[in-house]
Amino acid sequence: MAIDTAEIIKEDELLERLIAARRQIISGVRKVIVGQDEVVDQTLISLFVGGHALVTGVPGLAKTLLIRTVANVLDLSFKRIQFTPDLMPSDITGTDVMEEDRSTGHRRLEFIRGPLFANIILADEINRTPPKTQAALLEAMQEGNVTVQGTTYELPKPFYVLATQNPIEMEGTYPLPEAQLDRFMFNINIGYLSEDDEVEVVNRTTSVQEFDFDRDVSGKDILAFQRLVRRVPAAESVTRYAVKLVGASRPVIDESPDFIKRWVNWGASLRASQFLILGGKARAVMEGRYNVSVEDVRALAYPILRHRILLNFHAESEKVKPDDVIRRLIETVPAPKSGL
Repeated sequence: MAIDTAEIIKEDELLERLIAARRQIISGVRKVIVGQDEVVDQTLISLFVGGHALVTGVPGLAKTLLIRTVANVLDLSFKRIQFTPDLMPSDITGTDVMEEDRSTGHRRLEFIRGPLFANIILADEINRTPPKTQAALLEAMQEGNVTVQGTTYELPKPFYVLATQNPIEMEGTYPLPEAQLDRFMFNINIGYLSEDDEVEVVNRTTSVQEFDFDRDVSGKDILAFQRLVRRVPAAESVTRYAVKLVGASRPVIDESPDFIKRWVNWGASLRASQFLILGGKARAVMEGRYNVSVEDVRALAYPILRHRILLNFHAESEKVKPDDVIRRLIETVPAPKSGL
């Protein structure tokens, strides 16, 4: 019993540290970013889970600034990669270079690490680079390492890819393959600000400002928070609800709603169910709770499912968007009677 009590005390202290870290990070981000509180919270959930996030929006909405600011308030290494049509895989992973020892004249291959070797990677405008380079990011995101000339190199931990992309209909973009999209925990939509928030942004950005950040949250802290999140219990009824919600998005399932069979070519994967529960756990502990609720799952359904539901030409002709389908799913799939 003494061991259990000590463990509970340790978890309570870690929970308090996580809540304090969230408060500190949000306070630092708000020095630079106006509004977008939901976007910031979703970014933090991905950090506390250990998932990657995709931030989508038209140019000029501070996608890059948001991610750079989140990195600035954390005591983690940070690299920005500007994805362009001529970017090669070796430009991001690194490459072997022939080095000569001047004293002996012997030559040997030396691996020069690319920008992927950092805790937080800002993959800026990821859909402006060809599929070959996009694919080079896949192993790093999924495996936490890169392979060059048959040799595997581990990436630092924690490791996050926070990518930005412009909408696919913008000129000069390459749609990300579904397999790579599925590696992203979230597809976070960033929209236009309200008039008052935009006025505040204009006032801030047209005057002289200097910001100091308290970088007290380290990589060790983040890894501890990730372990805490995974220890949060989720009732079977809530897990089953998440699985049913994801399953209902698949038109091949007999029980799928009629609108899914009409509008959807391909539904969400198993990763969606996993991320709904993991994200729900992170959302719960960020609010000081030790249990996952149906509301946690519903709140995260949009950023987790919107890039995993592939619509067909019927949906396009009727101007149906993934968020419309998700809203209908939430309205259709019944919540557990327990109300957890």
